[in-house]
Amino acid sequence: MKSKVNSPDSERVGWLRGIMRRRTVVAGVVKGSILGAVLAFNTANLLIAAKVKMLVTTVNGWSSTLAVGKPGGGILLRAACARHLPAANVPEEAVYWTAVKDGTGDPLNGAHDYRLHFPPGELPPNHAFWSLTMSDARARMIENPIHRYSLGDRSGLTAGSDGGVDIYIQNNPPSGHESNWLPAPGGDFMLWLRVYQPGETVLNGQYGVPPVVKVK
Repeated sequence: MKSKVNSPDSERVGWLRGIMRRRTVVAGVVKGSILGAVLAFNTANLLIAAKVKMLVTTVNGWSSTLAVGKPGGGILLRAACARHLPAANVPEEAVYWTAVKDGTGDPLNGAHDYRLHFPPGELPPNHAFWSLTMSDARARMIENPIHRYSLGDRSGLTAGSDGGVDIYIQNNPPSGHESNWLPAPGGDFMLWLRVYQPGETVLNGQYGVPPVVKVK
């Protein structure tokens, strides 16, 4: 009985088939790894977004958190703070509020005039200083005719007849109130209120920033 001898061509075909099978397995592993990485990334983003939502408190259109830098908060807290407040201090050093809507929930837009009224004795309590900064909807500084991008307790704000302080947030200068004018762009914008070395009522959550009120 004659033994069957593989021809060079059949050996070559078998070798190529082996390579193709290995390539198929490797491609499947790579695709699976990529899919798994994408799913893990999306899941992590969802978890971080949920954590941010839990951390942030919104009152009068102003959003803030006192959880930045808290020890023992876990990896999700650190990730949430790193993504949304990458340069934030611990609350004892500074507390931050942001607003993209007015007190009624409408988006802030330079087509309207707004007023932020601090009643007498209710300016942001602090042991250092506070500032209110204007930016566009993408958190970029906005060029304006007087090159003013923020106002605060070192800006020479003028008190009103009731002893309170009004900040005029609008595109055009408010007649007679230019010292308290924070120029707004023509489109959507956001506000940043920062209080450095905040007072006790800020740290314990009792202090509330007044709403931004649309007046025109």
